[in-house]
Amino acid sequence: MVADVGQILRSILRPLAVAVTFNAMTRLPILTPENLSPEQQTVWDGLVDSRGGSVTRPDGGLAGPFNAWLHAPKIGKAMSRLGGALRFSMSTDRRLIELAIITVGAHWQAEFEWWAHARMARDHGVSDSIIDAIGNDEEPELTDPADLATYRIARELVTGGRLSDDTHRHAVDALGHQSVVELVSLCGYYTLISFTLNAFEVELPEGEPEKWPR
Repeated sequence: MVADVGQILRSILRPLAVAVTFNAMTRLPILTPENLSPEQQTVWDGLVDSRGGSVTRPDGGLAGPFNAWLHAPKIGKAMSRLGGALRFSMSTDRRLIELAIITVGAHWQAEFEWWAHARMARDHGVSDSIIDAIGNDEEPELTDPADLATYRIARELVTGGRLSDDTHRHAVDALGHQSVVELVSLCGYYTLISFTLNAFEVELPEGEPEKWPR
């Protein structure tokens, strides 16, 4: 079952309680419940109800990509549904899911995505050496066929938008058709998340260093 940003934030922020704050810089105004339209409120309620109150920031807005979804609520509603399908319908092993997500996030240098998912990848068995290599745009040393297939799927999609015949064949052999379809869908979703985070300069929690400072 794939972790969404809300699930990640709950695991990271809950032990820190109110100590976690966010920097002020972001390109979109932070929307809070008192200034939402009815349509935006519906999106808000769906996000908070399904992902928990820890997706909210100390200033009352939503963390990660979710504030952007409120600004375009029809898109936000559709994105939330897709995220729910990925969260609850994936049969692929969680370690492979996180490996794919960090490969996508590293390619797009999406700071919030990397901050959230690099630690989740580690928690689910991806080694520090593999995480570091991916984050530094280096080829990771992968010996497990499923790991290698997952990495190649994500890497080829973000760099060229296609899968080679060789990659596809090995991926089906290692993972099966269902997981290949799931991982391709996952890479598309997290590319969209990366674009959202980068386009609107969604900030990290205060005090967290950037992986790719500009």
